[in-house]
Amino acid sequence: MTFENTLAFARDFDEHDALKAYREQFHFPQVNGKDVIYFTGNSLGLQPKRTQKYVDDIMKDWRELAVEGHFYAEKPWWDYHERLARPLASVVGAKPEEVSVMNTLTVNLHFLMVSFYRPTAKRFKIICEEKAFPSDQYMLQSQVRFHGHDPANAIVAIKKRAGEHFWRTDDVLKTIKEVGDELALVLIGGVNYYNGQVFDMAEITKAGKMAGAMVGWDLAHAVGNVELKLHDWQVDFAAWCSYKYMNSGPGNASGIFVNEKYLDEVDIPRFEGWWGTKKETRFQMKPEFEPIETADAWQVSNPPVLSLAPYLASLELFDEVGMSALIQKQKKLTAYLEFILKEIDKEVESTFEIITPEARGCQLSVFLHGEGRPLFDYLMKKGVIVDWREPNVIRLAPVPFYCSYEDMYRFGHILKKGILSK
Repeated sequence: MTFENTLAFARDFDEHDALKAYREQFHFPQVNGKDVIYFTGNSLGLQPKRTQKYVDDIMKDWRELAVEGHFYAEKPWWDYHERLARPLASVVGAKPEEVSVMNTLTVNLHFLMVSFYRPTAKRFKIICEEKAFPSDQYMLQSQVRFHGHDPANAIVAIKKRAGEHFWRTDDVLKTIKEVGDELALVLIGGVNYYNGQVFDMAEITKAGKMAGAMVGWDLAHAVGNVELKLHDWQVDFAAWCSYKYMNSGPGNASGIFVNEKYLDEVDIPRFEGWWGTKKETRFQMKPEFEPIETADAWQVSNPPVLSLAPYLASLELFDEVGMSALIQKQKKLTAYLEFILKEIDKEVESTFEIITPEARGCQLSVFLHGEGRPLFDYLMKKGVIVDWREPNVIRLAPVPFYCSYEDMYRFGHILKKGILSK
């Protein structure tokens, strides 16, 4: 594909963008009286304009119906979460019964580890990626200690090769084979938060299963960003947050996936609570737990509907557009951003190094050699919202729902001016 670093070219691409109308479906912060160029949807997605009504509906029902809203609201609260299952299953490549929404991400990983990290004297090791997101590291370490093992011995971190910024699938598969029958679990971030790399989830899952291990994925940076086929890949479990590419609001509810083959295991180890028991008998207050025959069996408490409302609003957008259309634009938009960066690099003395490999979603992580925090501060003051990671990396996520090709062009212009104005 041939690109041009001109405003006319960018605007022409926007004019022919099948998703261009969806930009108007989101609220943009403003800096200096103008909408920002927003590159941090990999941290917190913008608010869909339709979200307010979904929240207002619940507030109205609470005001007018009080406790009766559980059963007589337009969207009754007691089964509100079930409305998210079908559209969410389409996003992650699952069956609706394999998906549920509850708690927050790391809480859900802990809950799922109860079921899927069941170490024995022989099988107790966990494979993860080197320098996984800190919360995953803390979770894994605490789980291993809880089971009486030393994290230094039980956790095997796959390293990048010397001088490289990404993981090689061959190294992951080799490590799985080497750990062999000591391997209890593979748990990796499907898309790495730092460099934006998409792991080969299909191949890694297959290798982990062949080794006799459970395989799970932290999909915080993957859901709503890249193609997922959790059911077809035979993933055992997965969890994700909803406030990044899923646009559900800060710190909002998490989703989980549990493969259907575990849904009929009544005796599977699991921390259980009222909302995971069968709906038909829930209000009979039985002393025995009777699990729902879906991933909802992992729910413990009744879901917070005020948190689920923004998630449902956003999922409506995903349902309208479909992941295939979003991914098609994502690839083109990210490629144009890469082109712009390389064009600017030719015109300034600084050197940009894109550390994100070709296996990527809509994130480019860029080393700004010769530049420092002042450039980041300059971009922010000019209304370019980017993410800074020490020592000199910016993360850029051109989300296809609301970023435009003109945004990419304007960013390049501002970036060049910021470097030359030193």
